[in-house]
Amino acid sequence: MKITKAQAQANREHVVETASQLFRERGYDGVGVADLMAAAGFTHGGFYKQFRSKADLMAESAACGIAQTVALSAGVNVPEFVRYYLSREHRDTRATGCTMAALGGDAARQPEPVRATFAAGIESLLAALSPEGTEFDGADTAQARARSLDILAHAVGAIVMSRACPDDSPLADEILAACREKILASLSPSATASTPLPEHTTG
Repeated sequence: MKITKAQAQANREHVVETASQLFRERGYDGVGVADLMAAAGFTHGGFYKQFRSKADLMAESAACGIAQTVALSAGVNVPEFVRYYLSREHRDTRATGCTMAALGGDAARQPEPVRATFAAGIESLLAALSPEGTEFDGADTAQARARSLDILAHAVGAIVMSRACPDDSPLADEILAACREKILASLSPSATASTPLPEHTTG
């Protein structure tokens, strides 16, 4: 039976979302096309009707996951973002957590389109971490960007290191706590007002 264009698009989006979670959980090399399509509820043969290659799906699913993180960060102040991002809850939910932390290392060894997606994702996350409605000029702009880069790199690196430790390792929690407090201490007191983070998955 022939499916409608709308259903075909919905099926494609479902495959992308499924891939986004599986890649975050197992890594790019840990998920084959057959397993991925089976998890999404489709046959292996249907993959190439929707995507040109696995690399294309990797790039598209990365963009999907990063967009989720950006959406959740909108309207949330930086301290609150840091508190959630560097929490045990986020660390232990790899499949629905930040794509940058889960797959950044893998992305470095992937084709350029995948790396370009991550570069664009970094820019989106930097924009999300910038104070809304704040205008900067010249050196102030560069300084604000450097500050956001430092926070993002610090937070992503902390999650990567914590996940590299055994789940019950005291060091795993120590890494999160030390980096969380270091970042929060670097922020100005005026920026520490709490805005609750929405209770959704992080991309």
